This record gives sequence, structure tokens and C-alpha cells, in this order.
Amino acid sequence: MSDSWQGPGARDPQGPSTGSGWGQQARPSEQGQQPDRAARQGRQQPYPARDARQQPYQGHPQERHAYAHPPRQHVHPHPHPPEQAHQAEPRAESAERAEAPEAPEAEAAAPEVAAPEVAAPEVDAETSGSRRQARRRARGKDGARDGARRRRRGGLLKVVAFCVVTAVGSLILLRGNELLDRLGTPTAPDKAAETPAPEPPDPGRVLQVIAHPDDDLYFMNPDLRYSISAGSPVTSVYLTSGEADGINAGSAKAATTKPDKPAYAEARQNGIRAAYAKMATGDRGSPWTRTVVPTKGGGHAEVDVLMAKPQVNLVWLQLREAGTVYETAPNSLHGLWDGKIPRLDSMLASGTPVKQPFSYSKDQVVQTLVGILEQYRPTTVRSQDPTPGRYPDTKRYTDHQDHFYGARFVQLATAAYAKDVTDRPHFAVQNYAGYINGSLPSALDPDEAKEKLDILGTYAWLDRQNHCNSPAGCGDLKISDQPGGNRWSDSINYARGTSTNWLTSDAQQGLWAFKVLDGQVAVWHRAGPAGRWKGPDLLPGTGMDPGVSTVTLADGRTAVFGTRTSFGAKPTDYRREVVHAVQKQPGAEQFTEWQSLGTPETADENWTSDISAPAVSVDGTGQLAAYVRDGAAGLRGRVQQPDGSWGPWEKYGGTDLHGSPATATDGAGRRMVFAATSKSVVGWTQPTPGAPLGQVTATGLPDTTLPLTADGREGGVRLWFRKPGSGNVRTALITGEGGLKVSQMTDLGGLQGFGSVTASGHLLAGRTAGGQLGSEAGSGRPWERSPLLFVGAPSSTMTGKGLVSLAVVGLDARLYVTSSADVPNAHLAPWQPVGPRNAPPSLPSPASPASPASGPAPAAP
Repeated sequence: MSDSWQGPGARDPQGPSTGSGWGQQARPSEQGQQPDRAARQGRQQPYPARDARQQPYQGHPQERHAYAHPPRQHVHPHPHPPEQAHQAEPRAESAERAEAPEAPEAEAAAPEVAAPEVAAPEVDAETSGSRRQARRRARGKDGARDGARRRRRGGLLKVVAFCVVTAVGSLILLRGNELLDRLGTPTAPDKAAETPAPEPPDPGRVLQVIAHPDDDLYFMNPDLRYSISAGSPVTSVYLTSGEADGINAGSAKAATTKPDKPAYAEARQNGIRAAYAKMATGDRGSPWTRTVVPTKGGGHAEVDVLMAKPQVNLVWLQLREAGTVYETAPNSLHGLWDGKIPRLDSMLASGTPVKQPFSYSKDQVVQTLVGILEQYRPTTVRSQDPTPGRYPDTKRYTDHQDHFYGARFVQLATAAYAKDVTDRPHFAVQNYAGYINGSLPSALDPDEAKEKLDILGTYAWLDRQNHCNSPAGCGDLKISDQPGGNRWSDSINYARGTSTNWLTSDAQQGLWAFKVLDGQVAVWHRAGPAGRWKGPDLLPGTGMDPGVSTVTLADGRTAVFGTRTSFGAKPTDYRREVVHAVQKQPGAEQFTEWQSLGTPETADENWTSDISAPAVSVDGTGQLAAYVRDGAAGLRGRVQQPDGSWGPWEKYGGTDLHGSPATATDGAGRRMVFAATSKSVVGWTQPTPGAPLGQVTATGLPDTTLPLTADGREGGVRLWFRKPGSGNVRTALITGEGGLKVSQMTDLGGLQGFGSVTASGHLLAGRTAGGQLGSEAGSGRPWERSPLLFVGAPSSTMTGKGLVSLAVVGLDARLYVTSSADVPNAHLAPWQPVGPRNAPPSLPSPASPASPASGPAPAAP
């Protein structure tokens, strides 16, 4: 952690304070830390100062854990703010935690299977006489019947014992490492050693970086609300003040309202604090402490800590915004990125404890974000889409320039953080689509959309009550006429990481999982059906974008495909390309170096590098092909030749394509490719295996939300997708004989939700309303909800002929796996965490957590 990114207690040239460094206590001052106005009104007193020698913050004592069983107390990943009292008892040292064996999150006890206890013989209630005589009297003439009863009971015990042995075998299939370790170790006489308390799952630490105050509410909710509700530490970082034109008024009063950019920036801050307080506590007026923090970039940030839930932080960097969605604006993040200005000035909100203006160079913005990452050590980083693309007709970007250039600064910062900081946990990245959501089918069901709109209404200050006691106003009146924006409150879409085929099995029934952590592809591997899990091991090569896909080649090797972003000295050096790596031998843990397939785009200034993640498949001849949606919203692909070389990027047509394509092979070995449009689904198919793809064909399917999942079965290819405005899972069978034909269109219901659906055998799984994983393990069975919150998409695969395996990566950037027999009435086994707990080797000293949240400026969301 750099000395320049220090805590609220750091010596601040803007005002008196005591101590030095992030972990020291700071004293409130006029220009340093101050409770917000709600706190000064007496609703709640600030927590007393906390001794720096105490353990780090362990979480709010009354919080519900996100998982099925009550958690043991554990060290909270966020440092505790200096002004807040530590209310949870300290837990054991991290060394003790490391000794505790892992346990699936659904299990509350050790996994050893105990033999059933045999019931003791019945005893006569009378105390006189011998027990034998009492039993004889009680038995009387029914002695023969009781003997038969005892024989039946003995038979039942044999059945139970058989079931126990079967259960042990099943658990070994699921939980290779843990049970193999225990079965190979003599039983200890100490009972406590036999049944150690399970380690509580880690809810993860989320850090969001957004351009404007409200981008998080429009484009990252309901994921944001789910994380807060689950008790995850959440920090939102706002790059700009979102000052727009400085007019905080609806359309009716805009012409008569005097512009005041610092006041409008303050009103937006007040609205964000109210929205977060409502999500976290139910009370929009729940008080905050506000602190000045020196940044690693040489400026100052405001850090707000919610006093009732101190794991919720807001960090305000307060840079100047562009003030326009599309037009050239040199004094902006875009201008700073392109080198049109050497430094970008701050735009301080009125009422902020930061009083000294500052400016940042491009590198200083990056270093400021690196410092925040060092402080919070997130396991999940959320940012906006760095490559939103352009409209084909106007060539204008589909998103606000602050949104995607801000996301590119996040890309640079996470790359530097991953490279230069070793004392940190692994982290995953999730990108979110922006303005384009308004032109796509609604992804949220009515209840979720209403919840999201309600939070936006709080931010928009619809009630006009001066609960914040601020002359600037308590919210963003610019959006009060239409708080939902351009239908943005109806949707949420991930820009990347939607593939559901990152988990795969091999011929020996081993499992392989591939996800991007720290900008590299992480590999987890279980050898055979009951081998030990290994990983995560990071494949060499950085710059990998979220989301990879796998495919099994004709010789049994696994190939991994993704995209990689690279940066150069010039702005036009920013590029995204398709890359792949291949197992050196079937089942081997060694992979080739990443090989580039390039990009169908000629240069970033034409279409940005808006190519989708690749979809890959092998047809009946063993021919491998990769497909992407290009920047012009059409389909492009490259096909591997018999000699191993790759043909050129071919154009396959299609317009208005969104998300990533999906591909699979039918029973005849024909490759099919599908892509969603804003109105329906289109497809392509090979007339015969080995032949080029045919022309784009309308399927006639109704409009669907993103993304699509495809799997070869029933002689054709089955698609899964979601019903707009509902979240219900739908499916249809596509056959290719004589051209694409659609049949068996069915609504499967589900638990609402949004995003990818994975399907293998009888199993369906996907994100539900509430953010957890929902699954259906048999046709006609009710859907079940898992307590896991996760990043991106789930993935599943057949392991052998009779077992389905399912995996997610949690918000703690840790792999979780489960399995189910592939039969109609199956249930999922308990989830197994894979690998060590994802925490840094040493936790930071007690300190004030800092992190902000932002959204699209109301003037130009």
C-alpha cells in the first residue's frame, strides 16, 4: 500500500488532524472529517474513536449472512473507520482460520458420515422386578409379533447402512480433496478434532467504479442492492462530480433556475447517500461520516461511511465531467485519455470536506485508482463497458463518453494493481452495459424493476422534503420528471462474461474450470471423478477480458478462447483481439501460449474495439471455428484449416446483433450459430459438416433478453433464453435439415432473474431475482434457490454419462462446484469451495474504508 494513499487520519494540509497513515485516528475538523447534516441533527451520534490495536472490522453484528447457515465471526475484509466503534468480538488469528478445513457453504457440520445409532430396547415403566420379567409381561402373547418387528428393524438398519456407504461414495465424487484427506488420516481421539467448526463462506468485497453519480443506480442495480443486502462490503467510487450544466431542476423550472455547478454536484451526492442509506438500512436519512483522504495521485478524495452499516462506503474523486454525451469536450476523461489536455481539473461540490482544488494527469488518475484498490482489496471489481460500440448509421457512440473512457481508466488501474501489488486477493471484473439497455428488451421482472425505480426515486428527491438540511437540495431533480431514464430502470445487462461453457470435463471424467482473475485466465482442475482439486493457477499472459469459452477438440484436448485488450503509447493503440490457448495433450495441465486470431475491426477509431466474446464449436468433421459480433453489429468468423492455420475473418451478415453469439453442433455434425437482436433471434447453419455457414435466417422466435445459450441435443440444437419483462426461462429446439426450423417453444418458468442460463442433462441453472443461483434438477420439479451470489454466468457440464457438474465463481472470486445425478428427480449436492480462502496474506491495519458510487449525470446520463 502506497504511503500517498492514506486514511482519513492522515496528516491533511487542508485541515488539522492527528496521526499518520490510513490506519490512524483522525479528528473531525471543518475541512477534514465531518458527520453529514443528518448526523448533526441528532439522529445518531458518531461511533466513538477506536483503538488502532483492535482487530479489523468484522462486520455488523446484526447482519444476516448471505449463506444458508449462520456464520462464525470472521475478520471483515474492510478496515474499520476510525470514528466507528468495533461492535463485534474479535475472532481468532488468521493462522487459526487457515487450519480449519474447508466445508461446503450449505453444510453446518463436518462431512464425516456417522453410522446410524441402534435404538435401545424398550424398558418397562415399572421399577419393581427384573427388566427381563417386565419385558415378558409387556410382550405377553405378542412375543412372536415383536420378534418379527425386531427382525424388520434389523433389516432396516442394513438398508440404512447401505445408504450410508452409498452416500460416502457420492460425497467422494463431489468432494475429492476433503474426504480423501480425511479417509487417509487416522481418527483422532479428540472429538473436537473430529468435527471442527466449518469455515464460514466469504461474501466477497465489491468495489464499483463509475463515471457519474447515478450510473450505479441505472446500470449496476439490482446487483448493487443484492450485494448490500447480502452483507458484502461495498465501495462505490465516482470519478466525476457529474456537475453537468449546474441546473438542478425538472423541465418545467429549468429555464428559470440559475446554474450552480458546485451546488448541483452536492445535490447529486446527497441523492446518492440517501439511495444507499435506503438500500442498506431502509432509512434514507441514516447518517454518514464524511472524511478527506489524500490520494495516491496527489489530490484529495471525499470518503463517506454509512454509520449504521460501515461496510458501505462512497468515494468521491470529484473530477470535471465532459458535459456532453457525444460532442468533443477536451476538458474531460476522454480528452485526458487522448492527450488533448495534460491534466483534468477537479470540480468540488459545495459542502464537501475537500476544500483544496487539484488536477490529475492521466497517470495520476490511474495511480489514484490503484491506491483505492490497494486500500479496499476487492474480490469483485465492477465497471462500465469500455467498448460500447457505435450506431451503424450515425457512427455515434452508444454510450456516454465519460462512461467508457472512465472504464478504460479502470482497465489500466486494475492491470497495474494486478502487476505491482502482490499482497492482495484474487479479483474478478464485471462490465455493465449502459445506454444501449434502453433499446433492448426489458431484462427485469416487474417487482425487480419497481424496486430499482423506487431507489432511483429516492435519488431523484421526488418527495421534495429537505431531510438532508442542505440548501443545494437532497437529490437530482433533473431526472425527477422521468426517474427511470430511457427504460434503464427495466434492465441490467453484462457487457461481457456471459458464456456458460467455461466448465468442461475430459475423457477421464476430470473437471476443468476457466475464469478470468487478475486479468489472467485462472484454471482449476480435478483429475478423474474423485481426484484432488487444484487451483486457481493463472495461465501466463495478461490483459484478458472477462469471460472465456472452452471447446473439446476432436483429439480430446481442451481449447480456451477469449479476448485480450492491449494498450500502447498512442490512444489509437488501444486494441482488443481474439486469442486462444490449447492443451498440449489431452488431460495435461500444460497449455500453449496464447495465440492471436486478431480482430475483424481495422482500428479503434472506426468502431471502437467493440467485438464480442468469441463463441466456438467443432463440427462433425473436427473443424474448429470461432465467431464474434463485430462493431457493426454483424457476425464475423474464422475457421481453422486442416493444416492448423486459420482462414480470414469472414462476413456472415446479420444486423442489429447484440451480446455474444452462441454456437453448437447438431446430431448430424452441422454447426449452428445464433445471435439475439432487439426484436428476435437469427441463425446460421452449415448445410453439411465441413461446409461454410449458410445465409442468415430469421427464426421467428419472439424477442428475448440477452444472452443466449445453445447445446446440441435431441438431434438438433436447443436454445435457452429469457422472456422479457419476466425473467422466465424459455427454450426451443432448432433443427437444420433443409434449413433452420424451430419447434417445441416452451416457457419453463423459473425464479425470474436475468442473465445467462446454463443447461446440461436434466439440469438448468441461472441467476434468480435476489441474485442467487436458481436451479431445476428435473422436469416438472420446482426450482430451488441457492444462497450463492456470483460473478458473471454459471456453467455446467456432463461428467461421464450419469452426472452433471455445476460451477459458479462467487463474489469472493472463489470457485464453487456441485453435482447432481442426471435423473429426473435429482437434487444438487452441497456446494464445495475450491482452493484456499481468497484473502490477502495479511489484513490491513484498522482504518476507515473508502469507496464511492456514481451514475450518469442527469443532464447527460
